[in-house]
Amino acid sequence: MVQYRRFYLIAIFVFLAMLFLLTKSLLPGRRLMGGFRKMGGHSDRQDPIDWSRFAYVQYVTNLPYLCNSVMLFEALHRLGCMPDRLMMYPDHFSLEDNSTEAILLRKARDEYKVILKPIEVQRRGGNDPTWAESYTKLLAFNQTDYQRILHLDSDSTVLQNLDELFFIEPAFVAMPRAYWLGFQDRILSSQLLLLQPNKHEFDRVMKATSGAGGDDYDMDLLNNLYKDNALVLPHRPYDLLTGEFRGEEHSKYIGDGSKSWDPDYFYKECKFLHFSDWPLPKPWIATKHAVDEAKPPCRTDPKTNQTLCREQEIWVDAYADYRRRRKEVCDMIV
Repeated sequence: MVQYRRFYLIAIFVFLAMLFLLTKSLLPGRRLMGGFRKMGGHSDRQDPIDWSRFAYVQYVTNLPYLCNSVMLFEALHRLGCMPDRLMMYPDHFSLEDNSTEAILLRKARDEYKVILKPIEVQRRGGNDPTWAESYTKLLAFNQTDYQRILHLDSDSTVLQNLDELFFIEPAFVAMPRAYWLGFQDRILSSQLLLLQPNKHEFDRVMKATSGAGGDDYDMDLLNNLYKDNALVLPHRPYDLLTGEFRGEEHSKYIGDGSKSWDPDYFYKECKFLHFSDWPLPKPWIATKHAVDEAKPPCRTDPKTNQTLCREQEIWVDAYADYRRRRKEVCDMIV
């Protein structure tokens, strides 16, 4: 009986030892590209990730947009975003001289680890010169060195890490709705554009570009191609307009009506803030006086009769932060 018990204990010990060795052999040996997968800000699996398969992408057409892009890459760097950072910039910009363009390009490369790719800017006629070069954005479809890329409009501020978007379900194109236009027409916003680069899709986009009307720009073209088959990203928290803090009606942004408007809550929730306060010019053009004139008014709470100024404070701080970072990153003053 004693011998049987001893044999039984030895057998259990051997089994547990083999199980331990097998489990250890299946664990990931090391991290790739310095990080583990994170979804929604929390590590869901200890799987190694080759971050070089993914990239944040910017396009540049002139000096103001070059500064915007470097500012955006600085934010991605500061927030610890793991994918590559790729800038498509005009091929006539020098990297070697002492021009402001060259200084900013070298800063992006050396301080924020940005991969620089010279391109030919895509220009077309139209009634609005602001958007005449916006088709350059569509060259992102041809960046086939990457499995997935995330293009962010540079007239924006990245408030939180966006890396989780690279791991959503597969789709050639993923975009949020242009919530401020309502949802009846299902218009997509191109301010945040998640792509799986693909030569077939690039050729399709370029063909559509050649046949576009004079007043059709990148957002119009992308809606014509993908409105019915794009994966729709939630605009909360991925696409908030600064103009939301100037409005009085917020049901389009809030969406399901499960929560009443709370400027602090929705600002803290937001990950990507887009400067859009028409007719106020973009923040690198608008003067301090123009910004002050356009700021949201304080409002009175009908229940408590208190004066509430949080919308104004958040909005003013967003523009002040933009001016501060433009000076710090680009040495430019608005």
